[in-house]
Amino acid sequence: MKALILAAGLGTRLAPYTDHTPKPLFPVAGRPLLDIIIRNLEAAGCESIIINTHHLHNKIDAFLNSQKYSIPVKTLYEPVILGTGGAIKNTGDFWNNRPFIVINSDIFTDIDLLEVYRFHLGHNHPATLVLTDFEEFNNVLIGEDDCILGFENNYANPLPSTNQGNIKRLAFTGIQVLNPEILDFIPANSFSNSIDVYRQMISCGEKIHAFNPENHSWNDLGTPGKYTETVICETAPKAFRLAFQDYKDRKINMSRLKGDGSDRRWFRLVSGKDSLIMADHSIRKELSVTEADSFIAIGLHLHKKGLPVPRIFLHDSFSGLVFLEDLGDMNFQTLILDAKSKSEIILWYKSVIDLLIKLSLTGGSGFDVSWTYQTPCYTEDLILEKECRYFTDAFLKGYLNKDVDFDGYENEFKVIASQALEYQVKGFMHRDMQSRNIMVKEGGIYFIDFQGGRLGPLQYDLASLLIDPYVGLPSGVRSELVDYCAKSISSLAGIKADNFCRCFKYCSITRNLQILGAFGYLSRVKGKSFFENYIPAALRSLKESFEAPEGKDFPKLKSLIDNLLKAEYLFAINHMGKIGKLFITL
Repeated sequence: MKALILAAGLGTRLAPYTDHTPKPLFPVAGRPLLDIIIRNLEAAGCESIIINTHHLHNKIDAFLNSQKYSIPVKTLYEPVILGTGGAIKNTGDFWNNRPFIVINSDIFTDIDLLEVYRFHLGHNHPATLVLTDFEEFNNVLIGEDDCILGFENNYANPLPSTNQGNIKRLAFTGIQVLNPEILDFIPANSFSNSIDVYRQMISCGEKIHAFNPENHSWNDLGTPGKYTETVICETAPKAFRLAFQDYKDRKINMSRLKGDGSDRRWFRLVSGKDSLIMADHSIRKELSVTEADSFIAIGLHLHKKGLPVPRIFLHDSFSGLVFLEDLGDMNFQTLILDAKSKSEIILWYKSVIDLLIKLSLTGGSGFDVSWTYQTPCYTEDLILEKECRYFTDAFLKGYLNKDVDFDGYENEFKVIASQALEYQVKGFMHRDMQSRNIMVKEGGIYFIDFQGGRLGPLQYDLASLLIDPYVGLPSGVRSELVDYCAKSISSLAGIKADNFCRCFKYCSITRNLQILGAFGYLSRVKGKSFFENYIPAALRSLKESFEAPEGKDFPKLKSLIDNLLKAEYLFAINHMGKIGKLFITL
């Protein structure tokens, strides 16, 4: 038995993901589809394999050269794609006088290929097409004798409807066994579709046999949705087995969780009493470091350091799927908004600050900047482009429609950027340390959404935590907590408390600018109006920063923020959250 694997297609249904990786090399449970098919053919007793190639053929050749198979596997490059029929004809010199298998490279199945081959040997027809019941693709009509009557609506003769007699409609799996004489029906040196060849053969009185195996699974991986669906089905049970020692294969129920600003999709997977969280970052769009790569690498690093982050049990950076510990539904925002007293709130924040210091110092030790997908460090250039310009472009111009340019405030922005890095306690920087990215489970605190992490000032994460508009801490409480952190870190990092606090003040400004830029972008561009509710709180905290003594050094920005607040004041009071009202009464 010899086999042809059809692997020349452009994979247009999977674009743009196929721009960098040919479809046959898309992995399922860590193994490329092509490798899975080759191994299945090996197990079925195949003696030799040929693979037609075209799109990114060098990558397929490189992969095959890196593997060791027990049988010969070679490729045949098509400078111009010949189609399924043309590929079969083009490999005519490869075939001997025995039937051969042809199989598509974009299917995932457990169909027994040896059983298929033996079935074909049991009849005298020139071709066997393996079919399955897959409603989306059920366009092959099969008669009472299990021979194919036609494809789609193009039949040689008028046919009865599928509800008469024993006529069935099934889907072609992309697996077929052919006798060598079929080559006579395929034109040479031209594009040809094998289905068109079979139509011609049927019209000439030839019989094409159908084989519908029992108890099998099959899926076409030609679209992003089908590919991701298959990877989940294959990897989720493995993730549960890794996470739970006593886990036995059971049905896994998947429910979508509500996300925030990210384009990632989150799911809770439940099987019996066990549950996991699955993050779907989408299929890899580029070969450089992606958000999924950073989430995985940084998450594994922090967990290995004993830091409070969810454990990652299984990951697949190509599909973008990550299976991790389920920390429940209680986030720090909910905990604080449900608190009954000021003292309770302060105690919770001090607990988070203690862990934040550990996250920065311990997480920064051994941190590899190659894990980062944005920038390796928090720098002046990043501050100017991703926070200051983001504020002017996404918030002032994009959201408020104000005729304001970055250039008019650039000099003041440069001073702020410089001061935000002076006296920094440099370590691992989470970059989005706000209350919705902190989970509380059984009294324990955990940090999530760390994929944007890099090296940078602890003061920035502290600012993210304390000026968080989702909670809206009063300035007096923020000052108390800043002093607490400054005293805690001074002996550990050898920095004076005053210098620590000075860096914090400027980090508060840069973080605030980033928050408003993000809220403007997410509200206006992404249509996530939820974030508009928190713009007034973010504006108020930014105004407080410029009312401090340092504000006199930034007259243009101070005037701008004052004018914005005049328009937003009444709106802000009307939308003051519970925590703000709680502190007003204390």
